Amino acid sequence: MIFRPLVLMLAAAIAVSSPSRAETTVSHGLSAFGDLKYPADFKHFDFVNPDAPKGGDLALMNNLLPGTFDSLNAFILQGDRPQGIRNEEPRSLVYDTLMTRAWDEPDAVYGLVAESAGLPEDRTWVIFNLRKEARWHDGTPITADDVVWTLTALKEQGDPVYAVQLRDVEKAEALGPRKVKFTFNPDGPVRDLPMIVAVLPILSKAYYEKHDFNAVSLDPPLSSGPYKIGDVKPGQTITYERVKDYWAKDLPVSVGRFNFDKIRFEYFKERSIGMEAFLAGTYDLREEFTSKTWATGYTGPAVEAGWIVRDTLPDRRPSGAQAFFVNSREPKFQDPLIRKALDYAFDFEWTNKVLFFGAYERVTSMFENSSLEASGMPTDAEIALLEPYRKDLPSSVFGPAYQPPKSDGSGSNRGNLRQAALYLQRAGMSIKGGVMHLPDGSPFEIEFLIFEPGFIRIIEPYTESLKRLGIQASIRQVDAAQYTRRVKDFDFDITTTRLTMPLTPGVEQRTYWGSEQADVVGSRNLAGVKNPAVDSLIQTIIHAKTRESLVSAVHALDRVLMHSNYVVPQWYKGAHTVAWWDRFGMPETPPPFARGIIDLWWFDPAKSDKIDQEKKGK
Repeated sequence: MIFRPLVLMLAAAIAVSSPSRAETTVSHGLSAFGDLKYPADFKHFDFVNPDAPKGGDLALMNNLLPGTFDSLNAFILQGDRPQGIRNEEPRSLVYDTLMTRAWDEPDAVYGLVAESAGLPEDRTWVIFNLRKEARWHDGTPITADDVVWTLTALKEQGDPVYAVQLRDVEKAEALGPRKVKFTFNPDGPVRDLPMIVAVLPILSKAYYEKHDFNAVSLDPPLSSGPYKIGDVKPGQTITYERVKDYWAKDLPVSVGRFNFDKIRFEYFKERSIGMEAFLAGTYDLREEFTSKTWATGYTGPAVEAGWIVRDTLPDRRPSGAQAFFVNSREPKFQDPLIRKALDYAFDFEWTNKVLFFGAYERVTSMFENSSLEASGMPTDAEIALLEPYRKDLPSSVFGPAYQPPKSDGSGSNRGNLRQAALYLQRAGMSIKGGVMHLPDGSPFEIEFLIFEPGFIRIIEPYTESLKRLGIQASIRQVDAAQYTRRVKDFDFDITTTRLTMPLTPGVEQRTYWGSEQADVVGSRNLAGVKNPAVDSLIQTIIHAKTRESLVSAVHALDRVLMHSNYVVPQWYKGAHTVAWWDRFGMPETPPPFARGIIDLWWFDPAKSDKIDQEKKGK
């Protein structure tokens, strides 16, 4: 069955009169393009087991960098937050939102705290109608005043990422205890803004009237989600406890989800130590990011007995860009030819063969593993977007999509290093006494900033290649807290990170690549990109009216970013390699756009008892 409203998707919609007397469509869900998959009377998402039992625990290893935490205030720049509080996959465990995402649609959201949303055709405002049963964990109602207060706090005092996302939200106002209106800049990204505000965490105004919102704190704040914060050991573990009388547990968006009584995240200084703990049964589930460990590390009694399961879970989301991010704020990295030389010096083929057991593919796009990555020659639509900036862009942008240099995998990489030397020479560099010097006469020095020792074995061969070019390359390992501080302050030459891209790119691209974010402390624009063509393409992306025009703009952005060599691409795999103790059940058909573990799996007592009995017998 197909549902066809005007600009948003909905079913069983009705027209009402808004305060501006514009024709408004009221719906149980919102989306950027097309129709909603689920009608207004849907019972549950297709990717859940609606009869999933409740109970048991799930313990995981933290995957959120930098691998420690010292604050439960997840919404400000200060401090390091634990995994589970902010809107990560699947969503915040402790904070509700007006609407929540469906992981089998690219960009759809459905009512949670809000039972419906009213939206005019021009999408310049949205009104959310809150459910009367929505409650904080202390039993008090979630109100429009809480929503308004949250917007103001996040926009004006929160992590800078919120200021970027919410820049074009002109105001939020309570039209009643359970009715809130957001008004948008009509020249802003109105396509996505209704969904952006719909998935903002809702914070308690009453709580923060008594507590400093800007303070780093380990006091559990008042929250409203399916879990509440339980035991906390800073930098070691955090436990979330299921709220048995959670107000939204029977809503269609909640049925079959959040089944564990407790979810615990374990923190380790090094992943190798975490691996030992996993094999010993300290925690239940581990996503593996190290190919060597995946290939050789899963050994021992628990694996041999079949108690530990290893599997590859497919993922249809863009894999994003894992790369060495080059800090182009530094004068020594501002010439694109220098950054291009760094690309030629990295021998991925040897790295993949010798260090990764051939487990990975090379990243060639910021939107890897999706239809959003540029390919082949630019289309007419892409050229039309790029043409106004032709004189300021590398000529290669108008040719085939970026392909990284390749080696024969032997480890010599001589041809690519010769090419790298030519690029450095063209950039005005020269060799004196075997040392590469910058155009200003100073030695060319590069420091790779890391906090985890496991990356040393990967970077060291790269630094050796750079030294063959006369570049004084080194690795600086610091502790997690210092690493976080230095990255927030852009106090690095090159560091590694992975940016995961959404299925419908929008305003978040400003935080990754926008000039306005390049010098904002804590910004995600690690490479320091300041490029008018990039800024223009981001604007085109966030204002795109159709998916076709969106894809063309994303392809053009991808071409500019990759051919400008702001990063040295690393590797990816279009799946999750996950290992777990065989104590769990899971839906037969997982969602295509999420791992679907924390919120969809359940504890299986029979499987768990079987393992426990077999362990006793050994």
